[in-house]
Amino acid sequence: MWTNQGKTIQLVVFDWAGTTVDYGCFAPVEAFRQTFARDGIEVTAAQIRGAMGLPKKEHLRALLQLPDLAARWRQVHGRVANEQDLESLYNDFIPLQLEALDRHSQLVPGLLDCVAELRRRGIRLGATTGYFRHAAERVSAAARQQGFVPDFAICAEEVPSGRPAPWMIFRTMEALGVYPPALVVKVGDTVPDIAEGRNAGVWSVGVTRTGSEVGCTEEEFAGLSEAVRQEKLAAARGKLFEAGAHSVIESVANLPAVLSDLARSIQRGETP
Repeated sequence: MWTNQGKTIQLVVFDWAGTTVDYGCFAPVEAFRQTFARDGIEVTAAQIRGAMGLPKKEHLRALLQLPDLAARWRQVHGRVANEQDLESLYNDFIPLQLEALDRHSQLVPGLLDCVAELRRRGIRLGATTGYFRHAAERVSAAARQQGFVPDFAICAEEVPSGRPAPWMIFRTMEALGVYPPALVVKVGDTVPDIAEGRNAGVWSVGVTRTGSEVGCTEEEFAGLSEAVRQEKLAAARGKLFEAGAHSVIESVANLPAVLSDLARSIQRGETP
């Protein structure tokens, strides 16, 4: 029988875009915009970010179901979008996403220091993503060149269903031999990230400043007034807490302190 005695966090499962790479989560936004533009349909960043974190084909499906986009599609094509249209859009999206990743795979500030501290504590590192396999491999290769190499990485195509389902986290736990879920933390910047963690029964930590909910580059964020910065951070924090996050931080640089707090929670007998 599992007890909390002497137990602490053993595994952190990171998201990619907006959490560990791609400050502001712009690679998917660019690719989705360009995909719909080929059909003469304008889609806003806000519309795209509304479903961020889902597997990319499901993200496309969610966009096609938005009233404004559905109406524009009918206007352009004379009918409602169907599964064949979805497949065609997805095939167009794939190379555009790969190209965008070449421009947006820089590690977020503070990640390597965070990883070094987690390694010092003996914590294993995983990565899950809504990217398809080739995109996940490309972003992983870019991160590796910059010094970030998780112990195990998996994408939505490699499980029965991606976020918000828990299967990527379960596969990561299995691969790294870590259980029970109370010793695992999921870190991500979107509502599906938080749902993925909650559905897996692990601790869920949200990220605001570098993530999709704030949606600014590092330079754009620095250029905002302090009042606007705080407003954006508060809105993102509220949304992630509402989704069920156990804790919300500005960036992964703040993660070690949260893990210390969670370790104390575990010692008190608390579970996610």
